[in-house]
Formats: sequence, structure tokens, C-alpha cells
Amino acid sequence: MRTSTIESSHSSEDRQGEMLLFIKAKGSASIAEMAVQFAVSEMTVRRVLYKLADTGLVIRTPGGAMAAPSGSMERNFVERAARMAGAKEAIGREAARLVQDGETVVLDSGTTTRYIARYLATRRNLTVMTTSLAVLEELAGSAGVQVRLTGGVYRRSSHDLSGNAVLDSLGGIHADKVFFGAAALSFQKGVMNYDAEMPRAFLSAGRERVLVIDSSKIGMEAVYRLCAVGKCDVVVTDKGIKSSDVARLRKLTSVIVAP
Repeated sequence: MRTSTIESSHSSEDRQGEMLLFIKAKGSASIAEMAVQFAVSEMTVRRVLYKLADTGLVIRTPGGAMAAPSGSMERNFVERAARMAGAKEAIGREAARLVQDGETVVLDSGTTTRYIARYLATRRNLTVMTTSLAVLEELAGSAGVQVRLTGGVYRRSSHDLSGNAVLDSLGGIHADKVFFGAAALSFQKGVMNYDAEMPRAFLSAGRERVLVIDSSKIGMEAVYRLCAVGKCDVVVTDKGIKSSDVARLRKLTSVIVAP
């Protein structure tokens, strides 16, 4: 295949498009290979792969990426991941700072915990237990993080595992921290979800419970009540939260606002 060069004047959209076509044509490609192919730095390639993976167009692999099979992730998961993506990344970065090297943590399959995993990838001596295939993809190439998937049945809509095997897996561990998301945080009804299958076993799987939730969901309600706000040891949200809501939350639990 003839080598092509992406000039610096190319937009990021052009670069993403050309790299996506390259990966699709080959089935998979390494970061080093794409850096040479397009005459850009490996860091630039990584940034492009992050964006392509966030939209479900590729699946990250150790040292590169592969084309996502048709139907590998339902539109529902991709669309949810795209909403408030900047806020979720900021939340993920701040939440990852709560983790110390050597700890064992549990990450649920929410779209925000994917960003936590991204910022944990360079850590050392971590154990991460998760139901999320997206978290696995983020950490697959990390030499310092051991990933343990629960058992269960694959759900395309959430790109995760569900069922009784999840309960069995979570019931057998007591991690240092559990990070979980939610569809809504109501000051009257507590932390809420639309997913009836999200097991409350997540809440008892660790010593410290950390809720990661973007500001658009605070003051809202969903269908199923997961827990009281006070059951969360820490709530991590983004700078879009109203100051009045921060004050109300801090009467109930500890709050971190990601810049």
C-alpha cells in the first residue's frame, strides 16, 4: 500500500477519517505503524484512536486498534457516551486521582467510568474489576493494571456483562473503592437509574463508594432508586453544576467538582 502523509494543515476530522479508512482496510493497525504511515507522532495517533473508540468506530487493542465489527456496540451506548463527553472526561480524570497504586477498584459499565479507566492506564500494581467491555478495551494495553471481568451475559445496549454471574463475582470481593454512575440524582429520591439490572451488589463490593455523575443529571429523576445520596462516600461531578446544588450535596456527602 502506498504511504500517504497527512500534512499539518489537515483538520482533525480529516486525520480521523484517513486513519479510520486505513484501519478498516487492514482490519487492525499498530500505533507505530500509523505514525509512520501518516508522518505524525505516536501521541497524535493515540489522540485520534481515543476519539474513534469513543464513537464506537474502532476497538482499542494493546498498542493499536482494530475495526469495530458491525453491530459490536449498539447505538444506545455510543450515543450515551457522546453526551457530555467533555464533562465526563474531566470527571474521569478527577476520579482517577482518588486511586492509589496498589489498590483494587471496581468500575461499573457507565459511560463515565470508561474515562476513569483511561486515566488509570499508566498506573502500577492496580487491580480493576468490571462488567464493562469498554473499560477492558481502555486497559487492555496497560502493563501495570490487571483487569478482571465478571462473568455474565453480553448486553449490546450497554457493552457490558449482566446476570447472576455478575452478582456472584461482586459478592466475592471487597475492593478499596467502587466507582459507579447513575442516570439521575434526585435530592428527594436519591441516586436513580433507568437500568433495573444494575445490581446493588456494586455498592457493597468496596470500602469506599464513589458516584461519578455529570451535572446535567443532578436534580433529575429516573425510574429505579439505587441508593440514598448519603450512601455515596464521594460524588464527583463537573463544573457545570449549579452552586446551589453543590451546597445541597455537601450537606449530604463529600463533593469533588472537576475543573
